[in-house]
Amino acid sequence: MKYKRILLKLSGEALMGSNQYGIDSDKLSEYASEIKNIVDSGVEVAIVIGGGNIFRGVQAEEGGMDRTHGDYMGMLATMINSMALQAALESAGINTRLQSAIEMKEIAEPFVRRRAVRHLEKNRVVIFGAGTGNPFFTTDSAASLRAIEINADVILKGTRVDGIYSADPEKDEKAIKYDTISFDEVYAKNLKVMDMTAFTLCKENNLPIIVFDMDTPGNLIKVLKGENVGTIVKN
Repeated sequence: MKYKRILLKLSGEALMGSNQYGIDSDKLSEYASEIKNIVDSGVEVAIVIGGGNIFRGVQAEEGGMDRTHGDYMGMLATMINSMALQAALESAGINTRLQSAIEMKEIAEPFVRRRAVRHLEKNRVVIFGAGTGNPFFTTDSAASLRAIEINADVILKGTRVDGIYSADPEKDEKAIKYDTISFDEVYAKNLKVMDMTAFTLCKENNLPIIVFDMDTPGNLIKVLKGENVGTIVKN
């Protein structure tokens, strides 16, 4: 495998499958199977998942609610998704640990960097829930931060598209797909890969990002083998 330790970033919307909201159990099982393949290959896996299928902080702000209050609600949504993914992984025979940036001792460990690294070394999948534990930061920022803290080799961002394009491929037939692109080019072209805080963290810490289609079976392990799947962003 090209990468030994990874952080996999999934969106909450990815768990909806064909539904309009909530969690699709079939999609959970698919993801668990894909993750099991790479764990069985010896890759150390950490995961951050969003909460957009349940609630987003920006929704609260649009509805007149205080943004801070809404962001904490969004963090709870990520914990629901994290627990669902944890259950699916354990049903597939994978040892897991769920760590939360907000204290929830009945359902998750508190985030402790050294403990997370030790779990990874013991071939346990570590799921980081509740974002960074702070409002105004997205789960993209949480993924970048946690990846840097655990010394991950790469962030894998699983999406519905097969990489980064010059425009939205679902709207523009002439959109060009990039196989490799630099952080500076992403800035210059104003491409939407991650939010700016998360993206800058990766650039400054020389942490590559691979954007790929998580919904195509086998793509995850192909990425880890170094095959030409998705788009890699690096210095």
